[in-house]
Amino acid sequence: MEFLEALFGQKNTENNFFILAGPCVVENREVLFETAAKLSELCAELQIPLIFKSSYTKANRSSANSFTGIGTEKALQLLAEVKQTFGLPIVTDIHTEADAEMAAPYVDVLQIPAFLCRQTSLLVAAAATGKIVNIKKGQFMSPEAMEFALKKVTGTGNEKVMLTERGNSFGYHDLIVDFRGIPVMRSFGKPVIMDCTHALQQPNQASGVTGGKPELIETIAKCAVAAGADGLFIETHPDPSRALSDGANMLPLSEMKPLLEKLIRIRKAII
Repeated sequence: MEFLEALFGQKNTENNFFILAGPCVVENREVLFETAAKLSELCAELQIPLIFKSSYTKANRSSANSFTGIGTEKALQLLAEVKQTFGLPIVTDIHTEADAEMAAPYVDVLQIPAFLCRQTSLLVAAAATGKIVNIKKGQFMSPEAMEFALKKVTGTGNEKVMLTERGNSFGYHDLIVDFRGIPVMRSFGKPVIMDCTHALQQPNQASGVTGGKPELIETIAKCAVAAGADGLFIETHPDPSRALSDGANMLPLSEMKPLLEKLIRIRKAII
């Protein structure tokens, strides 16, 4: 928790990068706690600040039949239990103004999904909770334009805001990452995160299920660290093939340690 208090008002240039990591959505207690326990142990060993991530519900789904969650109250209670058990700050997505007020007591960071990054009322409601607000850059947005989204939060007096790059739309079925956006958004004076999993999504598939290229997570993460990203967003799961949401994009939990070890070496080489 001390990491969050120290994060704002300074650039993360002399320390390690931080990560936002966890399963895409709260599926059940077993997956949530297995992932949190492993990540907590790993990040303590590698001295990487960790914000544990899982969505208590999913609103933006390709198909009406896609899994959205186990129930709002149950999922939020489980996230609160993870926070208490492991001493980890928590980040979760919100989709409406009412969600901001409802989720704030349980978590430390409210995340604005990419498709909602221009929704003024949502950004203002998130800011009003006093929580940290992480705004994902829309696939349709330039990095320069994200300064206006940022100012919607800081304009309320809440300076605790982060920006996350997650790729740009490239045709109907793919995304592409322009790493020039990282230094552009860092110039706004707030932490910038690279979403290494959603940047590899392949949306709008004929099957109604979003695809992905998780084998390239390492490539995206290496480039982001080299480009100066303050943090990395990596969704992970003990068995992505059995995940109920975004399994095609998540990194197997067993592969987190070797990836993070490589990224630490890159970080040390550039600071």
